[in-house]
Amino acid sequence: MANNRTERLNEEIKKTLSGIIFDMKDPRISSMTTISECNVTRDLKYCKVSVSVYDTDEQVRKDTITTLNNAAGHIGWELGKRMQIRAIPKFKFVLDEGIAYSVHIADILSKLDLHGENQSDDQ
Repeated sequence: MANNRTERLNEEIKKTLSGIIFDMKDPRISSMTTISECNVTRDLKYCKVSVSVYDTDEQVRKDTITTLNNAAGHIGWELGKRMQIRAIPKFKFVLDEGIAYSVHIADILSKLDLHGENQSDDQ
């Protein structure tokens, strides 16, 4: 039962954080930033937030995560205003490489497919 509650809370925090980050007007946060996962501890003291930044420039991705970690206090305060929960967790934002990795793999597969089509035409 407690596991269901944690999963629901993770999803609700994820949706609320997405809205808060979207509303932030900081130019250091990339416009292609999405929250991919939230993991709240059982005691609601800490929350690890995986953030995907779809940008080719590595420095923009790092700056976005640094800015979010620096604004964690403000983000927590805003979350407290928008959600009715007893304890507001302390946030730790980490870069999620999953989307960039899948794009890289898709690019490799498309290159392999092009070479495969050329070979079948020659025979």
